[in-house]
Amino acid sequence: MKTAFITGITGQDGAWLAQYLLELGYKVYGGYRRTSSLNTWRLDYLGITDKVKLIDFDLLDYSNIYSAIRDTKPDEFYNLAAQSFVGTSFKQPISTCQVDGMGVAYILDILKTISPDTKFYQASTSELYGKVREVPQTEETPFHPRSPYACAKAMAHYLTINYRESYDLFTCTGILFNHESELRGVEFVTRKVTTHVATWANKETGKILEIGNMDAQRDWGYAKEYVRGMHAMLQHSVPDTYVLATGVTTKIRDFIIDAFKVIDREIRWEGQGDLEKGFDQKTGELLVSVNPAFYRPAEVELLIGDSTKAKDILGFNPETNIAKLTEIMVLNDIDLFRKGIKF
Repeated sequence: MKTAFITGITGQDGAWLAQYLLELGYKVYGGYRRTSSLNTWRLDYLGITDKVKLIDFDLLDYSNIYSAIRDTKPDEFYNLAAQSFVGTSFKQPISTCQVDGMGVAYILDILKTISPDTKFYQASTSELYGKVREVPQTEETPFHPRSPYACAKAMAHYLTINYRESYDLFTCTGILFNHESELRGVEFVTRKVTTHVATWANKETGKILEIGNMDAQRDWGYAKEYVRGMHAMLQHSVPDTYVLATGVTTKIRDFIIDAFKVIDREIRWEGQGDLEKGFDQKTGELLVSVNPAFYRPAEVELLIGDSTKAKDILGFNPETNIAKLTEIMVLNDIDLFRKGIKF
């Protein structure tokens, strides 16, 4: 039986990965950050809470990380934990850099010291490309990070490569483009959209969706499929860096339109810029408005990935397109809303 350690196991990717590894027969340890209350709703949703071993884990505590690795001796270590909100990183740049950058330095140094045979996966991000130098983006595209979050992730990305090249460790980085699911946090734009749409599903007055830059374009895939790509990286004979993406980009505005179409509501747009609003074509109800408070100091306008390398070497081939993903998320949130779970 292989053992795996997943940091951030209570997050979207951590939960999906844990489920997948359990299906493959792994013993799964999950690192989570101690807070006043343990939030395991994603693990509960998947029915695997009692099948994983949860361990207190703090990315800023070297001795804690050391003990966790020493005691579990994992065959594979997946670092999915991070301060992952781009907007928050502008408000908390120092702590973001400490957690997302130095935390990875601690893990890598400890693995080198006491567990050099452990295979390591680092969750990199398409936000590294920022002000993109070429379209689409590949493993060779230069980075131009546009947020403290992306800058910290760049440090972690290059540290992972450096430990691979300097100490012959099996360390992989996955540059994952946006990947969403019904387990996405409501703080992220896609789930923010789908939960708002769910409040309108019974043709009652729902919540008005306030959004920032609706012209930003993202390459969205299904997180449940992407975690299989993470696992595949650590099964290959040679450690490397891979882009995971669909190769299709969608504007946030179009995602909103498609989400409302799931409940048969068509949007009529009026105004421009900060004054743009979206109304129900039939009823005239206000559904969407722009709120400049959600603009970022430096915006990433266009992300679209080329995962040819992952497809050719790992067999990575995402099957869920953006239309199907949108439908999955909206219908799931409608079900939750009707069960009395408020957003």
